[in-house]
Amino acid sequence: MIKRAIALACVALSLTACGGMSTRDRDTVIGAGVGGAAGAALTNGSVGGTVGGAVVGGVIGNQVGR
Repeated sequence: MIKRAIALACVALSLTACGGMSTRDRDTVIGAGVGGAAGAALTNGSVGGTVGGAVVGGVIGNQVGR
């Protein structure tokens, strides 16, 4: 229960940090988050898969709005 409350607080605080970002910066962060989640899901939580997914997702997110 405590972990869930801490996770929700972290998500809420991280969302406020996106207020001053450009569209491209925001797309990069969203891509990295989605890529990291996908990498973790595909590799059963492997650190390498999560980081690799975040990197690839961030690059894709950065290039989408170009």
